Amino acid sequence: MQVRSEFPFKIIEEPDLAIVLSDGCRLSARVWRAEGAGKVPAVLEYIPYRKRDGTLPRDEIMHAYVAGHGYACVRVDMRGCGDSEGLMQDEYTPQELADACEVIAWLAAQDWCSGAVGMMGKSWGGFNCLQTAFLQPPALKAVISVCSTTDRFADDIHFKGGCLLGENFGWGAVMLSYSSRPADPALRPDWREDWLARLQAEPWLAPRWAAMQEKNAYWKHGSVSEDYARMTVPVLSWGGWADNYMNTVAHLVENVPAPVQGIVGPWVHQYPHTAVPGPAIGFLQCALRWWDRWLKGVENGAEGDGAYRAYMLHSQPPDASARTRAGHWVVEADWPSARVARAVLHLGMAAQVPGVSHPRTPMGYLGTDEAGFAVEVATPQHLGLQAGEFFPMGLNAEMPGDQAGEDALSVCFDGAVLAQPMDLLGAAKLRLRLASDKPLGFVVARLCDVAPDGSSVRIAHGMLNLCHRTSMENPAPMPLDQVVEVGFALDQMAYRLAAGHRLRLAISNSYWPFVWPSPEAGRLRITSGQLELPLHAGSGPEWTPPPAEGAAPWAHRVLRAGKTSRRIEQDLIEKTVSLIVNDDLGDVENLQHGLCSGETMRELWQIHPDDPLSARAEHCWEQRLSRGDWSVKTVAWAEMTATATAFRMVARLQAYEGEALIFERHFDEEVARRFV
Repeated sequence: MQVRSEFPFKIIEEPDLAIVLSDGCRLSARVWRAEGAGKVPAVLEYIPYRKRDGTLPRDEIMHAYVAGHGYACVRVDMRGCGDSEGLMQDEYTPQELADACEVIAWLAAQDWCSGAVGMMGKSWGGFNCLQTAFLQPPALKAVISVCSTTDRFADDIHFKGGCLLGENFGWGAVMLSYSSRPADPALRPDWREDWLARLQAEPWLAPRWAAMQEKNAYWKHGSVSEDYARMTVPVLSWGGWADNYMNTVAHLVENVPAPVQGIVGPWVHQYPHTAVPGPAIGFLQCALRWWDRWLKGVENGAEGDGAYRAYMLHSQPPDASARTRAGHWVVEADWPSARVARAVLHLGMAAQVPGVSHPRTPMGYLGTDEAGFAVEVATPQHLGLQAGEFFPMGLNAEMPGDQAGEDALSVCFDGAVLAQPMDLLGAAKLRLRLASDKPLGFVVARLCDVAPDGSSVRIAHGMLNLCHRTSMENPAPMPLDQVVEVGFALDQMAYRLAAGHRLRLAISNSYWPFVWPSPEAGRLRITSGQLELPLHAGSGPEWTPPPAEGAAPWAHRVLRAGKTSRRIEQDLIEKTVSLIVNDDLGDVENLQHGLCSGETMRELWQIHPDDPLSARAEHCWEQRLSRGDWSVKTVAWAEMTATATAFRMVARLQAYEGEALIFERHFDEEVARRFV
């Protein structure tokens, strides 16, 4: 990333601007403003991740850059988080969104603001800027949403295709830890009283989320897909192929009536000017072009930049820590695109596909002729350890690894060796006729690129909880041993398979720890199926994005270096298989205001290949803050297990002042397994 230190305007910074809401709650904002620019538009980022230490490194790179081009950038800690007052209850609550609307109105009324406000954010901030746009506050004129979703039930970190994700528990543990830290005493003299109130009110959210196993009013709240017609604010949506929020971009571009554009690159769950795998691009220049058009009214032609810009990945060897991905940018003026044709391949079975050795499981083929067959899917419970994280953040082997081992445990359908490259852009759709011997179960489909050496790269995956085969709102157990037809879409993709490679569809009914296992190890019997592929014409305009730029990084000193490990272990006596993640971020000191911070995390995901009820997840997070003689620490520990009829989620939250334990709270909740 190119660091810029000179901008059209000098920057004025305010570290703790008070925004007092109508109920008296004081929110803390850090503001960067363009000096001498007169009244300027305001750009709001509104998240729970602590502007004083949590997101400060990225904030300083982004917000100073945008402000220096004639804006006021306002980074607000949400109610109950960071240096703001109040208590946090859940994600995307009506209170959170009402506060956002009030903050937007407050910003628009300031004597330094032109009255136009934009809203941006990644992940939580990407969610709530879409949700706020849905509410149509008058001063909100445009949004930029990165790594977000339009459907909080079917396509989020809690459930995907109705399947309960392992990260529903993981995210609950994260928030138990993140929300446990106090405000900075340098800004909040009442920090200790406020901290104890936060700790006492801290919610243990994972059981709450897991209990709602159908798309009810809770999940529909905040899902803009419930009424796209309300999206009248211009939207620029960003996603990454290495992230699991890649579907949002196409959904918004296809459905939102306001001016809307989407950009998807090769990236993990990060902003595109700093993200891996490369190439990183000039996200901030693209953001300024969007803001100039919709917040300042500059006729710069931004609305004609193409509805959908996608980085088409090229075949390369699997790498869970890839620093860069080969590919090229394509531009679609409209989405859906006339340059994408739908091709149908039928699933069939053969004893052996020529040139492929696949001794462990039945091998099928993808062809143009429809043929009946019967094949059983009963995959071991540890299949999925190479799935990668739901939202990988960097280069710590968090992306999908070589799928060949998991393919060997799945039922696979292979296409012919390609005589020429095949370009795919969009979402594949799978239809299956199948029967289940258990009332609860799911099916996972992985679309893979198989190289001549047998290595396998996951292009896209999709999954369906079979209880949701006809409805996300009204699930019902599967009828036993009766053939039914099910269909679901795989994730969006942009991928060029090289000549000499094969396309593979791998099917399983286990996917640990990405999906929490079914209560019984069931068998699916598939009798027919078809795969619909989005074939791209492979020609047309390309895009050359600007290079990655940003303002100067934060001034800090490393007090203790961190270290990360990620390994898969097998207990040869107990026969369990475990994924173990240790992520020590070390400790750093902010040289501007002296706050020291550190974080350590450990995850365990363990299962026996033959026993879905052996699944166990255990997470432990430690947060550290200090300055001079003052120091605090919180430790959040959580565990999830299950029986055939219930999930059990226990947690413990501890807080220390210096070496003294000043607070401890225990949680122990059971959730009935109705449809998962």
